[in-house]
Amino acid sequence: MSSETTADIDGTDSVTNRSEIVFAYDAEDTNPNGNPLSANDKPRIDETTGAAVVTDVRLKRYLRDQLDDDGYGIYIQNPSKSDSDSVLDRDALFSAVTGQDKDELGEMTGSEAADAFLMNAIDVRYFGATGSFSKKFRDVLGEGFPGQFIGPVQFSHARSLNTVVQKSETKQLSTVVSSGGDAQQGTFATDNRLQYAFIPFHGIVNEVGADDTRLSQTDVERLDTLLWRAVKNQTLTRSKMGHQPRFYLRVEYDTDAFHIGTLDDGLELTQDLSDTELRNITDVVLGIDGLLADLEAYRDHIASVSVTADRHLTVEAAGETGGPDHLVKALEDAVGAEAVTEVDPYA
Repeated sequence: MSSETTADIDGTDSVTNRSEIVFAYDAEDTNPNGNPLSANDKPRIDETTGAAVVTDVRLKRYLRDQLDDDGYGIYIQNPSKSDSDSVLDRDALFSAVTGQDKDELGEMTGSEAADAFLMNAIDVRYFGATGSFSKKFRDVLGEGFPGQFIGPVQFSHARSLNTVVQKSETKQLSTVVSSGGDAQQGTFATDNRLQYAFIPFHGIVNEVGADDTRLSQTDVERLDTLLWRAVKNQTLTRSKMGHQPRFYLRVEYDTDAFHIGTLDDGLELTQDLSDTELRNITDVVLGIDGLLADLEAYRDHIASVSVTADRHLTVEAAGETGGPDHLVKALEDAVGAEAVTEVDPYA
């Protein structure tokens, strides 16, 4: 398990500035976020706009799974990745994450138990959690243990910038399993996929909530590589193959309790090709003039901008198109070259 330092808890690495995140990935010939309540897990699509919808829960699952793979302790675990045949209840999971049994926890104050939990459950530091334990276990934790941790890192639901097209060649899948002797039984399902979707997420890191979950500045800066790697690494399954991260931006402000808000609204698709005809990233031109205008208008409130762009991404700024270098130059013109840092997500 990756080690944490006491600085993450004692406040010497505390978060003092708010951050705003724009993160975009695309999904080609895949199902970005199926609706389990629909027939055959159909992709979520806005009925009015025809845009694909991806929930924050889907994105957070990618992030938790990547943190788990990176060796950090997580509380909301993925049952499909568990080495155990049994699923731990919340009481047992708390003990497993903290490495403390009931007797050891009983010797702690509620505040000490909370610190042990937050030290070892990095996903709770980011996204929060509800302490829905049994009454007996709550008694062990003591009155000083919070009933709920409000996550300082939150993402809105994402809607694709393009109207999506469902694949007409959707397949019927069948599985045949022997039930003993010569008998066999099978199931049939429809494999639902979209032709293409370009999906931008918007997120906020709240410096006030960060203090409550002991989120550190190191944790915040980890997001600069975590989102990118999570979408790259956690979509290597049959149903999710076709996802690629394309654009990441984190704006850190130096003004108390301030952020521009909805920076993702400054993104648009500007290619000549109709958005329903898009099939891969080479068809896409991402217009960023609205984003640049927002950043320039509030540049005096901005401490830094961290950016990553895929080499295949084409952006349009001020009537000119180009790749990642063009994007970085446009950002530098908007907020000042000294404020912009290119991030290598694999460094």
